[in-house]
Amino acid sequence: ATGGTITTSGIYKIHTFTSSGTFTPNLAGTVEYLVIAGGGAGGGAPSTGSNAAGGGGAGGYLTASGFAVASTGLTVTIGAGGTGGNSTGADGSNSVFSSITATGGGGGGASVDGNCAGRDGGSGGGGSSHTGDDVSGGDGVSGQGNAGGNGQQAGANYPGGGGGGKSAVGGNGSGANAGGAGGAGLASSITGSSVTRAGGGGGGVYHAGTPGAAGSGGGGAGKMGQAGVAGTANTGGGGGGSGPSSSARFDGGNGGSGIVIIKYVA
Repeated sequence: ATGGTITTSGIYKIHTFTSSGTFTPNLAGTVEYLVIAGGGAGGGAPSTGSNAAGGGGAGGYLTASGFAVASTGLTVTIGAGGTGGNSTGADGSNSVFSSITATGGGGGGASVDGNCAGRDGGSGGGGSSHTGDDVSGGDGVSGQGNAGGNGQQAGANYPGGGGGGKSAVGGNGSGANAGGAGGAGLASSITGSSVTRAGGGGGGVYHAGTPGAAGSGGGGAGKMGQAGVAGTANTGGGGGGSGPSSSARFDGGNGGSGIVIIKYVA
């Protein structure tokens, strides 16, 4: 077959796509695949003194073996990560291999116009925080990821929730000072070595406290008084939520782009 970057591991040939292309088998057969969508961006602060934002959800993660392919060109699309800004984080884009579609991660919530909820996605974004508003995390797609954590409705530093990851929900903003951690990703050895991908972004905190840690597998950490950390490219990791201060506002971290890996007996 042709397409992507081709490597071998024992009796297997592996095609790794970090940008969109075409996988073209010379013969009909079956393959193993890993398809991960782009991660959602972390939420940002729309103004100085805004409440902290939620982390972005990881891109949807799909893997299976025994997938039948014909000797024809099969489309591979690599989803981009969502772009962070000064509002609710943008969702990641879908990744596609043939008939398999992984859903982009949901953006992290920000306290904009009374809507602080994280967005739905492959994994859901974490909620922002504000008294009296909906601060819930977004939902994940069953079989692809998990929900984001909730933001804190009341507290001195209004911590945001963490974005969901493939293996775990995002952590809730807790107490007055702690942002929720991003949900953990999942390890795969499809390339011959174990790599963890699709971790959620951590939630931010305002002014003081402890930002949410990045989810293992490419998630970005939440921040206090800084922009959220971007998710790692080609992991589908969610971006971290920003933590504004009383004198400055900061953007959410971008989501990490997705990846498609295809493996078969050479």
